[in-house]
Amino acid sequence: MSTFLMLSTIGPDGMATLRQNPGRLREVNAEVEAMGARVVAQWALLGQYDFATVLEAPDEETVTRVAVTLGSRGTLKTKTLTAIPVDDFLRALGGA
Repeated sequence: MSTFLMLSTIGPDGMATLRQNPGRLREVNAEVEAMGARVVAQWALLGQYDFATVLEAPDEETVTRVAVTLGSRGTLKTKTLTAIPVDDFLRALGGA
C-alpha cells in the first residue's frame, strides 16, 4: 500500500453542508473507503486548507479516482501528494 496526503479546501456549498450535517464528513470518509482507499488519519486545519487526510491506497489510480470523484461534486478542491517513507527515500538515494 502507498501513502498519500490529501489537502482539501471546502467551498461555500460544502461548508454549508458540513455546518448543517457535521456527520457528512464521516459519510464522505466511508465513500472514500468504498472506492478502495483507507483513511489513516485526518485533521481539520486553520489556514489555507480546511482538512489534511492521510490515505493508504494500493496505487495512484485509486487515489486519482477518489480525488476526481470528490472534486466532481463541486463542494471541495483537493491537492494530493505521494508520501514516501524517509527510509525508502534514503534507500532510493543509495544511502540506506
